[in-house]
Amino acid sequence: MAIHLLDHTLQIEIFYDSEDQDLEDNICISVTERCPPAERLLRAGETYLYLTSEEARALGDALLGAANRSDTDRNN
Repeated sequence: MAIHLLDHTLQIEIFYDSEDQDLEDNICISVTERCPPAERLLRAGETYLYLTSEEARALGDALLGAANRSDTDRNN
């Protein structure tokens, strides 16, 4: 499943890379930018970041925590 950000110019996909199942860092975050080079956040149009399951859980927990705090602040 792809997540699109920044008016659909940034695409993020997160998946378990079964081809790398023997490696500890087999969870992939693929980031693709579809915009003119002068507007890019990253040097490359596409990049991959591989995480361990522990790192992926920590990232997920941090995102959920921030989203929960945002919802709480908005509802107060």
